[in-house]
Amino acid sequence: MKENFEKTAISKVVIDRLPLYFRTLRLRLDAGVEIISSDELGQRLGITPEQIRKDLASFGQFGKKGVGYRIVDLISNIGKILGLDKNWRIAIIGLGHLGWALAHYQKFDSLGFKLEAIFDVNPDKIGQCINGIQVSSLDCLKEVLAEQNIQIGIITVPGNEAQDVADQLIDAGI
Repeated sequence: MKENFEKTAISKVVIDRLPLYFRTLRLRLDAGVEIISSDELGQRLGITPEQIRKDLASFGQFGKKGVGYRIVDLISNIGKILGLDKNWRIAIIGLGHLGWALAHYQKFDSLGFKLEAIFDVNPDKIGQCINGIQVSSLDCLKEVLAEQNIQIGIITVPGNEAQDVADQLIDAGI
């Protein structure tokens, strides 16, 4: 893999396809598949095999001609490109249906995300413990984000409140 891919001009379209590749490869790996061809990957995504090979070649040499790609290696390399090899500390703001589902999502860790904080405005939810994390009041957002060294905030509040929450996150340095 090219060590300086950050300095190489890569089109936005290629970058936008990487998460699709990553997700499809994880699903194939979960199904017990170890090697995948650009043909199979292309069929699953509706992308030509040539385009897949070209996209991946933008970041280095990953597969072997006539053999295909080792899925574990390709997942690892694409994960590094996407920054999923880091442990990102995240917070969920809003504990409605979506926030609740995300707070219970068991694969965050395997994707490089560590849920560290949950916030809500509902007094009935504040103080609850979900997977070892106590729900905090939105009034404490800035302080808790700083204390927990949160890097990413996931906004799951109603649309009419989302901008206010986004502004608070920005104000907190997220």
